Amino acid sequence: MKTITIIQARMGSTRLPGKVLMPLGEKDVLSFVVARCQKIVGVNEVIVATSQLSQDDVIEDWCIKNEITCFRGSEKDVLDRYVKCAKIYQPNYVMRVTSDCPFVDYEIGSDMLALAKETGVEVIDIIEKLPRGLAVEVISYDALCRIYNVGREERHREHVTYYAYEFQDEFTRVGYKPSVNRQYPNLRITLDTEEDYALCRAVANHFNDELVSSAEVVSFLIETPNIANLNAHIEQKPVI
Repeated sequence: MKTITIIQARMGSTRLPGKVLMPLGEKDVLSFVVARCQKIVGVNEVIVATSQLSQDDVIEDWCIKNEITCFRGSEKDVLDRYVKCAKIYQPNYVMRVTSDCPFVDYEIGSDMLALAKETGVEVIDIIEKLPRGLAVEVISYDALCRIYNVGREERHREHVTYYAYEFQDEFTRVGYKPSVNRQYPNLRITLDTEEDYALCRAVANHFNDELVSSAEVVSFLIETPNIANLNAHIEQKPVI
Protein backbone atom coordinates (compact mmCIF):
# COMPACT_ATOMS: atom_id res chain seq x y z
CA MET A 1 0.00 0.00 0.00
CA LYS A 2 1.44 3.34 -1.06
CA THR A 3 0.63 6.37 1.07
CA ILE A 4 1.75 9.96 0.76
CA THR A 5 1.33 12.72 3.31
CA ILE A 6 0.61 16.16 1.90
CA ILE A 7 1.15 19.07 4.28
CA GLN A 8 -0.63 22.19 3.08
CA ALA A 9 1.32 25.32 3.94
CA ARG A 10 1.18 29.01 3.10
CA MET A 11 2.45 32.28 4.50
CA GLY A 12 -0.77 34.26 4.05
CA SER A 13 -2.75 33.43 7.19
CA THR A 14 -5.21 36.20 7.96
CA ARG A 15 -4.93 36.02 11.74
CA LEU A 16 -1.24 35.11 12.08
CA PRO A 17 0.70 35.76 8.87
CA GLY A 18 3.87 33.72 8.38
CA LYS A 19 2.95 31.34 11.19
CA VAL A 20 4.30 28.19 9.52
CA LEU A 21 7.90 29.47 9.67
CA MET A 22 7.72 31.13 13.08
CA PRO A 23 10.34 29.95 15.60
CA LEU A 24 9.31 27.06 17.81
CA GLY A 25 11.68 25.61 20.37
CA GLU A 26 15.06 25.47 18.65
CA LYS A 27 13.51 25.12 15.18
CA ASP A 28 10.37 26.41 13.46
CA VAL A 29 6.75 25.32 13.16
CA LEU A 30 7.11 23.60 9.79
CA SER A 31 10.10 21.60 11.05
CA PHE A 32 7.93 20.19 13.82
CA VAL A 33 5.12 19.27 11.44
CA VAL A 34 7.37 17.61 8.87
CA ALA A 35 9.39 15.67 11.44
CA ARG A 36 6.25 14.32 13.06
CA CYS A 37 4.74 13.34 9.71
CA GLN A 38 7.93 11.51 8.81
CA LYS A 39 7.47 9.42 11.95
CA ILE A 40 4.07 8.09 10.83
CA VAL A 41 4.39 4.38 10.10
CA GLY A 42 3.31 3.48 6.57
CA VAL A 43 3.98 6.81 4.86
CA ASN A 44 6.13 6.57 1.75
CA GLU A 45 6.60 10.26 1.02
CA VAL A 46 6.02 13.54 2.86
CA ILE A 47 5.35 16.54 0.62
CA VAL A 48 4.85 20.18 1.50
CA ALA A 49 2.24 21.67 -0.86
CA THR A 50 2.18 25.45 -1.05
CA SER A 51 0.77 28.02 -3.43
CA GLN A 52 2.28 29.65 -6.51
CA LEU A 53 2.17 33.09 -4.91
CA SER A 54 5.52 34.85 -4.60
CA GLN A 55 5.00 35.23 -0.84
CA ASP A 56 5.26 31.44 -0.59
CA ASP A 57 8.66 31.31 -2.28
CA VAL A 58 10.15 31.17 1.22
CA ILE A 59 8.34 27.89 1.85
CA GLU A 60 9.86 26.37 -1.27
CA ASP A 61 13.26 27.74 -0.18
CA TRP A 62 12.74 26.12 3.23
CA CYS A 63 11.96 22.79 1.54
CA ILE A 64 15.07 22.98 -0.65
CA LYS A 65 17.24 23.80 2.36
CA ASN A 66 15.75 20.94 4.39
CA GLU A 67 15.63 18.44 1.49
CA ILE A 68 11.85 18.10 1.63
CA THR A 69 9.77 17.63 -1.53
CA CYS A 70 7.76 20.73 -2.39
CA PHE A 71 4.76 21.05 -4.70
CA ARG A 72 3.24 24.36 -5.74
CA GLY A 73 -0.32 24.82 -6.92
CA SER A 74 -3.47 26.86 -6.56
CA GLU A 75 -3.72 29.19 -3.59
CA LYS A 76 -7.48 29.04 -3.01
CA ASP A 77 -8.42 25.75 -4.67
CA VAL A 78 -6.58 23.59 -2.20
CA LEU A 79 -8.37 20.46 -3.44
CA ASP A 80 -6.88 21.10 -6.88
CA ARG A 81 -3.47 21.50 -5.27
CA TYR A 82 -3.82 18.17 -3.47
CA VAL A 83 -5.07 16.18 -6.45
CA LYS A 84 -2.41 17.50 -8.82
CA CYS A 85 0.27 16.79 -6.23
CA ALA A 86 -1.02 13.28 -5.52
CA LYS A 87 -1.33 12.46 -9.24
CA ILE A 88 2.45 12.52 -9.51
CA TYR A 89 2.72 9.63 -7.03
CA GLN A 90 -0.42 7.60 -7.84
CA PRO A 91 -0.83 6.49 -4.18
CA ASN A 92 -3.45 4.23 -2.67
CA TYR A 93 -4.04 6.71 0.16
CA VAL A 94 -3.45 10.37 0.81
CA MET A 95 -2.98 11.71 4.32
CA ARG A 96 -3.91 15.35 4.75
CA VAL A 97 -2.08 17.44 7.34
CA THR A 98 -2.18 21.19 7.86
CA SER A 99 1.00 23.08 8.69
CA ASP A 100 -0.54 24.88 11.66
CA CYS A 101 -0.48 21.71 13.78
CA PRO A 102 3.05 21.45 15.22
CA PHE A 103 2.06 18.62 17.57
CA VAL A 104 0.11 16.54 15.05
CA ASP A 105 -0.30 13.02 16.43
CA TYR A 106 1.96 10.59 14.54
CA GLU A 107 0.73 7.68 16.66
CA ILE A 108 -2.86 8.29 15.63
CA GLY A 109 -1.68 8.67 12.03
CA SER A 110 0.09 5.32 12.19
CA ASP A 111 -2.99 3.62 13.63
CA MET A 112 -5.25 5.10 10.96
CA LEU A 113 -3.01 3.92 8.13
CA ALA A 114 -2.89 0.43 9.62
CA LEU A 115 -6.69 0.45 9.70
CA ALA A 116 -6.85 1.62 6.09
CA LYS A 117 -4.52 -1.19 5.04
CA GLU A 118 -6.60 -3.72 6.95
CA THR A 119 -10.02 -2.62 5.67
CA GLY A 120 -9.40 -1.01 2.29
CA VAL A 121 -12.12 1.60 2.87
CA GLU A 122 -12.08 5.04 1.30
CA VAL A 123 -12.30 7.16 4.45
CA ILE A 124 -11.11 6.67 8.02
CA ASP A 125 -13.34 8.54 10.50
CA ILE A 126 -12.10 9.59 13.92
CA ILE A 127 -15.13 8.83 16.05
CA GLU A 128 -14.18 10.66 19.23
CA LYS A 129 -13.37 14.36 19.53
CA LEU A 130 -9.72 15.31 19.98
CA PRO A 131 -7.94 18.52 20.88
CA ARG A 132 -7.83 20.72 17.79
CA GLY A 133 -4.45 20.25 16.15
CA LEU A 134 -3.78 16.54 16.72
CA ALA A 135 -5.79 14.85 13.97
CA VAL A 136 -4.79 13.80 10.48
CA GLU A 137 -7.15 12.83 7.67
CA VAL A 138 -6.84 9.61 5.66
CA ILE A 139 -8.65 9.22 2.34
CA SER A 140 -8.09 7.00 -0.67
CA TYR A 141 -6.66 8.61 -3.78
CA ASP A 142 -9.63 7.37 -5.81
CA ALA A 143 -12.06 9.03 -3.39
CA LEU A 144 -10.07 12.26 -3.51
CA CYS A 145 -10.28 12.27 -7.30
CA ARG A 146 -14.02 11.66 -7.10
CA ILE A 147 -14.41 14.61 -4.76
CA TYR A 148 -12.40 16.69 -7.20
CA ASN A 149 -14.93 15.94 -9.93
CA VAL A 150 -18.12 16.49 -7.93
CA GLY A 151 -17.24 18.95 -5.15
CA ARG A 152 -17.89 22.37 -6.64
CA GLU A 153 -18.77 24.51 -3.62
CA GLU A 154 -16.11 26.83 -2.23
CA ARG A 155 -16.00 24.87 1.04
CA HIS A 156 -15.24 21.66 -0.88
CA ARG A 157 -12.34 23.25 -2.77
CA GLU A 158 -10.84 24.98 0.26
CA HIS A 159 -11.15 22.20 2.82
CA VAL A 160 -10.14 19.26 0.54
CA THR A 161 -11.99 16.40 2.25
CA TYR A 162 -15.07 18.31 3.41
CA TYR A 163 -17.30 16.75 0.75
CA ALA A 164 -16.55 13.27 2.12
CA TYR A 165 -17.90 14.26 5.53
CA GLU A 166 -20.85 16.21 4.17
CA PHE A 167 -21.96 13.29 1.99
CA GLN A 168 -20.86 10.35 4.08
CA ASP A 169 -22.99 7.70 2.35
CA GLU A 170 -21.14 8.18 -0.92
CA PHE A 171 -17.96 6.64 0.50
CA THR A 172 -16.94 3.41 2.19
CA ARG A 173 -15.65 4.22 5.64
CA VAL A 174 -14.70 2.84 9.03
CA GLY A 175 -14.36 4.49 12.42
CA TYR A 176 -11.16 4.82 14.41
CA LYS A 177 -11.37 5.43 18.14
CA PRO A 178 -8.33 7.14 19.69
CA SER A 179 -7.21 6.34 23.22
CA VAL A 180 -9.05 7.96 26.12
CA ASN A 181 -5.99 9.98 27.17
CA ARG A 182 -6.34 11.99 23.96
CA GLN A 183 -10.07 12.72 24.19
CA TYR A 184 -9.92 16.29 25.46
CA PRO A 185 -11.67 18.38 22.78
CA ASN A 186 -11.61 21.46 25.01
CA LEU A 187 -7.87 21.79 24.40
CA ARG A 188 -6.55 23.80 21.48
CA ILE A 189 -3.11 22.69 20.26
CA THR A 190 -3.08 24.43 16.91
CA LEU A 191 -1.66 27.69 15.59
CA ASP A 192 -3.94 30.43 14.34
CA THR A 193 -3.50 33.33 16.75
CA GLU A 194 -0.88 34.90 19.01
CA GLU A 195 -2.49 33.12 21.97
CA ASP A 196 -2.12 29.78 20.17
CA TYR A 197 1.52 30.61 19.50
CA ALA A 198 2.11 31.35 23.19
CA LEU A 199 0.71 27.94 24.12
CA CYS A 200 2.71 26.08 21.46
CA ARG A 201 5.91 27.83 22.53
CA ALA A 202 5.27 26.87 26.15
CA VAL A 203 4.79 23.23 25.15
CA ALA A 204 7.86 23.19 22.91
CA ASN A 205 10.04 24.81 25.57
CA HIS A 206 8.84 22.40 28.25
CA PHE A 207 9.59 19.22 26.32
CA ASN A 208 12.46 20.39 24.09
CA ASP A 209 11.60 17.48 21.79
CA GLU A 210 9.84 17.90 18.44
CA LEU A 211 8.82 14.23 18.56
CA VAL A 212 7.22 14.23 22.00
CA SER A 213 4.11 12.04 22.08
CA SER A 214 0.89 14.00 21.63
CA ALA A 215 -0.49 12.08 24.62
CA GLU A 216 2.26 13.63 26.75
CA VAL A 217 1.41 17.07 25.41
CA VAL A 218 -2.24 16.57 26.34
CA SER A 219 -1.27 15.35 29.81
CA PHE A 220 0.99 18.36 30.32
CA LEU A 221 -1.78 20.79 29.39
CA ILE A 222 -4.28 19.05 31.66
CA GLU A 223 -1.80 19.36 34.52
CA THR A 224 -0.97 23.01 33.79
CA PRO A 225 -4.29 24.83 33.28
CA ASN A 226 -2.54 28.20 33.32
CA ILE A 227 -0.94 27.24 30.00
CA ALA A 228 -4.00 25.46 28.60
CA ASN A 229 -6.05 28.57 29.28
CA LEU A 230 -3.79 30.82 27.21
CA ASN A 231 -5.94 30.18 24.13
CA ALA A 232 -9.08 28.64 25.65
CA HIS A 233 -11.15 31.64 24.57
CA ILE A 234 -10.19 31.45 20.88
CA GLU A 235 -13.01 30.46 18.56
CA GLN A 236 -12.28 28.45 15.42
CA LYS A 237 -13.27 30.15 12.17
CA PRO A 238 -16.41 28.50 10.76
CA VAL A 239 -16.50 26.65 7.44
CA ILE A 240 -18.49 28.76 4.98
